[in-house]
Amino acid sequence: MAVLQDILYRVNIRSVQGDMAAEIGDIQSDSRKVSEKSCFIAIKGQLQDGHAYIDLAIQNGAVAIVAEQLPATRKETVTYVQVDNSAVAAGYIANNFYDNPSFKMKVTGVTGTNGKTTIATLLFKLFSALGYKCGLLSTVQNQIGNAIIPASHTTPDAISINALMQQMLNQGCTHVFMECSSHAIHQHRITGLHFSGGIFSNITHDHLDYHKTFDEYIRVKKSFFDNLPSSAFAISNTDDKRGAVMLQNTPAKKYFYSLRTMADFKGKIIDNSITGLQLNINEQEVHFRLIGEFNAYNLLAVYGAATCLGEDKYRVLQALSNLTGAEGRFEYMVSPREKIIGIVDYAHTPDALLNVLTTIKKLRQGHERIVTVVGCGGDRDKTKRPVMAEVACAHSDKVVFTSDNPRSEEADDIIKDMVNGLQPSARRKYISITDRREAIKTSVTLAGKEDIVLIAGKGHEKYQEIKGVKYPFDDKAVLTEMFILMEK
Repeated sequence: MAVLQDILYRVNIRSVQGDMAAEIGDIQSDSRKVSEKSCFIAIKGQLQDGHAYIDLAIQNGAVAIVAEQLPATRKETVTYVQVDNSAVAAGYIANNFYDNPSFKMKVTGVTGTNGKTTIATLLFKLFSALGYKCGLLSTVQNQIGNAIIPASHTTPDAISINALMQQMLNQGCTHVFMECSSHAIHQHRITGLHFSGGIFSNITHDHLDYHKTFDEYIRVKKSFFDNLPSSAFAISNTDDKRGAVMLQNTPAKKYFYSLRTMADFKGKIIDNSITGLQLNINEQEVHFRLIGEFNAYNLLAVYGAATCLGEDKYRVLQALSNLTGAEGRFEYMVSPREKIIGIVDYAHTPDALLNVLTTIKKLRQGHERIVTVVGCGGDRDKTKRPVMAEVACAHSDKVVFTSDNPRSEEADDIIKDMVNGLQPSARRKYISITDRREAIKTSVTLAGKEDIVLIAGKGHEKYQEIKGVKYPFDDKAVLTEMFILMEK
């Protein structure tokens, strides 16, 4: 139980009607989850406005309502709190209700277009290996120590985050590593959290269906660093042309990592092969199990964050050298007889796809062909579709365009958007197979001995979303099955 007045600390209140000493049993932003003694926060979402459900929340037992507009008719037994922004208020209320768990652990946030999941997951694995009990909030999964909690969004809502963090604290976690997506930052899902540090990976073309302009997308990402406390560290990729801009106004202590110029955390690739990366990091030569230049950047970010969190650099590098990355991020397998290399990767932006294909080209011994299977998600930024197609065709020998998560759109229409604008030379390289399973099967058939097959776009996802239904689908499992069938 908590007192309403106490959980409103730091909230910008415009007016109050009712008893500020009301006892609150829980806080909810979903009226269906409201029960006796709940405080209901009415938030304006993309699809629904919580203000429309105030009456239902009261019927379900809410004793307090937090909203931007108060209803014309009000119940005397309910306390109404009017605020400037319900989403912002929800962040502070959730922090207060769960007794500010983020202030009692070392929380590190990771933002950027690509690399967030790998960096957060590697940090979680690293600090676990160093003997700490840790929490993880990522696209792939949320985790408390060894207990896995499935994730439905890159970043959960403010109430869920604080509830999870309270669980982490109660179970002895000292460190938390979390992805901070642009949606989560913009929707104030991380408002009120106390971060010990923040990491910027890179920024490329993505989420323009939501942010509308690239400048707005950058501004939102930058606001994460602007709001870090002076006690925190901020680490940025100086090789990204917006890496320095991200940290321009941050009160946090600034650090940079780089493969190409002088930086606090400087790396150099000595060898990059299917067996892993040989890197020189701040004059220490280490072999890592991860592959590709993009993972060299991820490793530098992790190394930098770990040292900023007070860990010994030699212990960090030793532990890092044994770690594997996140599920569905450049995961590879080799068919037994034909030695075809199959790679499953989450790459779903033009830049991410280019990074993966560039890495694959560098791994080739010379004669291997690259066969790429790729699609684009429905109800998302349409402008990146032809760019994705162009990248796939420019850097592959054969391309199979297929469905990704078409959602409410027709998969064939998405593929048409991808194909439109392709150069004549690129048009000779692709075929379209809408059914993703058949597309993967065909890619394996198109591949010859020791060729490389890339299945891009879905990575760790275990479903395909079509017309509002999530059907079971696992790229890695399907690719494995096709390798087995081919060997018979």
